[in-house]
Amino acid sequence: MDIALDADQVINRIKELQRNGVSVSKKQVKQSDPQLMRSALFYFPSWEHALKNAEIV
Repeated sequence: MDIALDADQVINRIKELQRNGVSVSKKQVKQSDPQLMRSALFYFPSWEHALKNAEIV
């Protein structure tokens, strides 16, 4: 599996989406940025965990 982003990049990308007013819902990110979703699920047990680490939830 080719993981394009490291864990810090995943967190930064989530924070950037949030700052820009883009939805960070799992369904939306899966459609708009599948690379981010794949990387997040590689480093975190769930999308919700990635959001918690990004201090979104």
